[in-house]
Amino acid sequence: MNFSKTGLLAVSLAALVASGCSTSRFSSMGQEQPGPLQAAPSGTVTANQLPPPAAPGTADPSKFPTAPQGSEVASLPPDGTAPAGAADLTASSVAGVWKASVSGQSCQVATPQTKFGAGYRAGPLHCPAPINGIKSWNVAGKQLTLYDENGGTLARLYSSGGEKFDGQTSNGLPISLTRG
Repeated sequence: MNFSKTGLLAVSLAALVASGCSTSRFSSMGQEQPGPLQAAPSGTVTANQLPPPAAPGTADPSKFPTAPQGSEVASLPPDGTAPAGAADLTASSVAGVWKASVSGQSCQVATPQTKFGAGYRAGPLHCPAPINGIKSWNVAGKQLTLYDENGGTLARLYSSGGEKFDGQTSNGLPISLTRG
């Protein structure tokens, strides 16, 4: 037998259409659908008045957790200046993956040199608040600053020598970064 290409195509197409019509994929379309699920029970909601917010820079430090005894976070000068011996920083000296310690809780923070906003993108991994909100970072002189999604400062750190940074979060918690 000798078939033309057009004839072979027509036979193949007819077989394909015929087999598609006999499928059972749509056999449940006429069946009744189950009804909506019942809502899960929930507790009662109460409303309480919150205290007024503290003025910036006047938060009561006793309300925040502190580093446990034996913490290796170096103290910073109270005026916010760089500690003696802090080195000038470059973006390449900060880029990488760091083990972060915030008030004794550990996590990791990635600081790639991917441009983002006024600095570089940052990625916290399983970090406690407020460090879980880090979205970017930048260096200026001796200071490493970590920023939230709105460009607000979350923490300021300074080199403590070698592969380590120490500083404070914006609400006064001690923070350190070590090369991880």
